[in-house]
Amino acid sequence: MSGDTCLSTSLCPAAGPKPKTCSFKGGSLGNKYVRLNVGGSLYYTTVQVLTRHDTMLKAMFSGRMEVLTDKEGWILIDRCGKHFGTILNYLRDDTIALPKHRQEIKELMAEAKYYLIQGLVDMCQAALQDKKDLYEPVCSIPIITSPKEEERLIESSMKPVVKLLYNRSNNKYSYTSNSDDNLLKNIELFDKLSLQFNGRVLFIKDVIGDEICCWSFYGQGRKLAEVCCTSIVYATEKKQTKVEFPEARIYEETLNVLLYETPRVPDNSLLEATSRSRSQASHSEDDEGFELRDRVRRIHVKRYSTYDDRQLGH
Repeated sequence: MSGDTCLSTSLCPAAGPKPKTCSFKGGSLGNKYVRLNVGGSLYYTTVQVLTRHDTMLKAMFSGRMEVLTDKEGWILIDRCGKHFGTILNYLRDDTIALPKHRQEIKELMAEAKYYLIQGLVDMCQAALQDKKDLYEPVCSIPIITSPKEEERLIESSMKPVVKLLYNRSNNKYSYTSNSDDNLLKNIELFDKLSLQFNGRVLFIKDVIGDEICCWSFYGQGRKLAEVCCTSIVYATEKKQTKVEFPEARIYEETLNVLLYETPRVPDNSLLEATSRSRSQASHSEDDEGFELRDRVRRIHVKRYSTYDDRQLGH
């Protein structure tokens, strides 16, 4: 059994006189063992180990602080004894192998702070930071749960916002053969853009809206453009829902919203990349008379008919 091995994981309080308070005279003991009861866990160690560093333990075992002892002479420390063996190893060797799990490192750091062992505290903090950097997600994409939440997210965001609404629900029209593939391509492009422009644009997902696949772009709290990727086509004797993948248009509108970053800094490359999009922006009657930057560009996939578009039975 090593000097700092825990003798018992739990110690039931024995009936008898209350613990005594006294000043510990450790100077004459040298390397002799002392017996410690730390929260019910029992340890043997030496005064030399306990007083190597300028910590609370040194103050306790150099006579500067009073300590509690029971009738059998065990020195009582009212702390959890789970990590006390690790603390003794650090006092002995000035280094230890830290636990693998974050929670245990946090527990050890709390004990190190209590005993004022600054070197061990620093080790724990560095390990926690390394684990945070290792497991910290590159980006976080919120999923809309209500219209109010969407409104609050967009209004409070200091960054431009790109929202993808996708909802492949069963409807009265069937889907064309490549619609599923195009829907997946839209979702894949959304994920790629969220990684590429992480930190500059807030990307959000919406799965409760009525549209099957629609992109929306916001800058400084207002809607700038919309790309609807669905249309109704007519083939033989039935209507079909078609999902498109206008990759170039989506990427272009994403570049457009970067112009609305806060603080706004002119970017000649972005202005050049988006000039063609601005010149071809659609016009609506309600927007006439306003500046181009104040208009919402709604881009819909071109609808076409290969069959009589009157309702069946007419």
